[in-house]
Amino acid sequence: MRMPDDYDDRSGMTASVVSAIIAVTTFVVVILIVVLYLNDRNNNRRNHAQQDGAIQASGEAVSGAISHSEVQELLTGSTLSPEDFDFWDMYPEPTEEPLPTETPVVVVEEDPSTDGKHTLLKFPDGREEWVMISQYLPKHDFDFTKLVCQSNMMKYYENGRKTSFMGVDISKQQDYVDFDKLKKAGIDFVMLRVGARGYGTGQLLLDENFSDNIQRATEAGLEVGVYFFSQAISVEEAVEEANMVLENLGEYEITYPVAYDMEFIPNDTARTDTLSKSEKTDIAKAFLDTVAGAGYKTMLYGNKEWLIREIDMSKLTAYDVWLSQAQDIPDYPYRFTMWQYSFEGSVDGISGNANMNISFVNYAEK
Repeated sequence: MRMPDDYDDRSGMTASVVSAIIAVTTFVVVILIVVLYLNDRNNNRRNHAQQDGAIQASGEAVSGAISHSEVQELLTGSTLSPEDFDFWDMYPEPTEEPLPTETPVVVVEEDPSTDGKHTLLKFPDGREEWVMISQYLPKHDFDFTKLVCQSNMMKYYENGRKTSFMGVDISKQQDYVDFDKLKKAGIDFVMLRVGARGYGTGQLLLDENFSDNIQRATEAGLEVGVYFFSQAISVEEAVEEANMVLENLGEYEITYPVAYDMEFIPNDTARTDTLSKSEKTDIAKAFLDTVAGAGYKTMLYGNKEWLIREIDMSKLTAYDVWLSQAQDIPDYPYRFTMWQYSFEGSVDGISGNANMNISFVNYAEK
């Protein structure tokens, strides 16, 4: 073991050792540079080869499309005009694809004769018209399978019991009427004409047989109602007609209604022909209001066509309707309480044709 004082203090290396280290280091660096150089050179050669191949392939493609001389000819000696370069005609005109056609919607019109929403009107001149049934007017609720015709008389039964009443309407045209025979024949009520206004002259006329008819009908024990044939062309004339009825009723007691009758005049011109629907409605209402104001039951008379086309029933719903329709079953859709079903009936007490009626209401007890 050496003691501290034997320590040899020589911090540098010898010259031969340093030279050897430098030589080795230099050799390694040279080798690395040579390797890197050789690798970079090989990469450059591969890239140039790929580019040359692409250029060659491109040149071949171009030469296959058009030659250099052809390009020169186009640029210098060509006789082509600008129109020759309009190459769009080389392609077919585009055709529009037809749009898919929609299946047409077939609107199936309902048959008004079977849809239950229409009713048929037949006019004196032969015209026919289907009209929509109003949903706002009150409808009748009769079941006509319960209607029975017996001995030329219409009768209505409910739960096996007759609930209707037989009647006839009478004017001077029936001449002399035996009301006792009518009563025995099963007639319950009569509707007597008080008077009329001339459809040409406008003159008020009292039915010649009215006074005698109302007296004898009352004595025979028949229920009595009356009607007036109107040709009023103003509200004032309607009130005049109503007052004439009231004056001639006098002290007679009637149990059935006072009916207002304005209608078509067949085969002739009437003074009411030029009235509008609104005017006819106002005139009818003025007559009925005047009579009702005197305390009598009131009723509006008319055939199906008149009630639907000639007046506005929505303004007259306060009044009962006496329907005139000469057929086996009425097809008037709205509410009515009396039905004149025949002009050619036959009943004992009237010579010739009788106007037959059925009332679905017992006005004697109403």
